[in-house]
Amino acid sequence: MLLEIKNLHVEVEGKKILDGLSLTVKGGEVAAIMGPNGSGKSTLSYVVAGREDYEVTEGEILLGGENILEMDASERAAKGLFLAFQYPVEIPGVGTMTFLKSALNAQRKARGEDELQTPQLMKRVREAANKLEINQDMLKRALNVGFSGGEKKRMEILQMALLEPKLSIMDETDSGLDIDALRIVAQGVNALRSKDRGFLVITHYQRLLNYIKPDTVHVMAAGRIVKTGGPELALELEKNGYRDYVSEAA
Repeated sequence: MLLEIKNLHVEVEGKKILDGLSLTVKGGEVAAIMGPNGSGKSTLSYVVAGREDYEVTEGEILLGGENILEMDASERAAKGLFLAFQYPVEIPGVGTMTFLKSALNAQRKARGEDELQTPQLMKRVREAANKLEINQDMLKRALNVGFSGGEKKRMEILQMALLEPKLSIMDETDSGLDIDALRIVAQGVNALRSKDRGFLVITHYQRLLNYIKPDTVHVMAAGRIVKTGGPELALELEKNGYRDYVSEAA
């Protein structure tokens, strides 16, 4: 099993956000999590990725059978975890290529691999950027500074393509994207699908799942998974909403 979350309880400033959540993602699987606002979807992504201001009071998170709760975010990333944010941050003063080189070589070093030299890196980045329709001029600018929402999301998918993580968590990646940007982002995700890699796709709307076909759909409400099914479950949610599941979880 690639990811196992067992009976996860999480609090923020004394308020319980996740309430006994359990979830698995196998290698080769795309698992979608859908749920109403406030159900804990983004909290789940942050806790798995290692954000520090969340208190895990009970439960385990296993990546490849190893409990990662005692690891910091960089250690989890080195183990093959990647989080694509709902709102990617701008980092003035840090060049995009400098950032990509640092991130990629930090991962390679953690795996005991040789660092990429600049010519090798440039070739890889250009090839990946072309597939994602990223303008080469964007690579010369500070990271995400002055980028549109769609450009920021493409840049995150570029990072994912270069890092080739074992588990990618997409936290409402479709937020704020028009159809063209959504299609390009989804193509980047679909190109990385493989039997050894898994995806946890967190979304509020079904439309993303028209482009990234899930194997499994989980409904989240009140901090836990209340229903699991196939892709047809997303269509049901689009039609009927979350009302029944919210009342069940209350």
